[in-house]
Amino acid sequence: MADNFKAFMAENAVKCNEVEYVVSDRFVDENGEPIPWRLRILTEKENNQLRNQCRRKVTNAATKQTTTETDMQKYNDLLAEKCVVYPNLNDAELQESYGVIGAAELLKIMLLPGEYADLILAISQANGFEQGMADKIRRVKN
Repeated sequence: MADNFKAFMAENAVKCNEVEYVVSDRFVDENGEPIPWRLRILTEKENNQLRNQCRRKVTNAATKQTTTETDMQKYNDLLAEKCVVYPNLNDAELQESYGVIGAAELLKIMLLPGEYADLILAISQANGFEQGMADKIRRVKN
C-alpha cells in the first residue's frame, strides 16, 4: 500500500464548495424555472459553535437532576441562517416584503412546513450528515 499521508494535508484536501438546491417550485425565474438556493458548507468548529448556542440545562422536578439538552428547533434555525447564502435571508427588503425581522422568522413565513423540513435535510446532507455508513466503509485487504 502506497503512503498517501500527504493527501491529508490542508492544501491537498478537496475543498467543500457551495451546493445548489431547489427549495421550492414556488420561486421561479422569468422563464418559470425554479430558482435554486445556494447553501454553504460548515466546518465542524462552526457547527459546534451553533450547537453550543442551543444547549440548555433542564432539571428533572422529581429527581432534581440537571441534564443538558439541545434545542433542535433553535439549532435548525441557526443552521439554516448560517448555511443559506442565496437568497440573502438578512436582506432588509426581503424581510420587509414578508413583514418579519430576522432570517429564521423569514424562513418560517417564506416556506411551507414541508419545504422547511426539506431545506434542513438538504443542509444536513450537504454538510455530511444523513449519509449511510455503508457507503463510507471500505474493507482493507491485507
